[in-house]
Amino acid sequence: QVQLVESGGGLVQAGGSLRLSCAASGSIVSINTMGWYRQAPGKQRELVATMTNGGNTNYLDSVKGRFTISRDNAKNTVYLQMISLKPEDTAVYYCNYHAYRVGYNYWGQGAQVTVSS
Repeated sequence: QVQLVESGGGLVQAGGSLRLSCAASGSIVSINTMGWYRQAPGKQRELVATMTNGGNTNYLDSVKGRFTISRDNAKNTVYLQMISLKPEDTAVYYCNYHAYRVGYNYWGQGAQVTVSS
């Protein structure tokens, strides 16, 4: 089992910034991918950004240049720095921990991000 604890969501005006954090604990394995997904009301959950333990990243096209994912492997923590936020970024953001070799796929509790226009 892996537990994920998120923090950092909130309400911000368009053009503002927020930083999300997600700390993993429990049965951590060294080879894994951590990342962020989001789900807006009435929409499917979508990948926002992911990062492997080796540093490879993947971003949703609409957030490229505005969002930056990073991680501290020693702390098993992943971050999402979001700048130039837009109202369409409003969603619940979920942290994800994926380790395919051991069949792990865990989700955080979700952090609400609301961007007002």
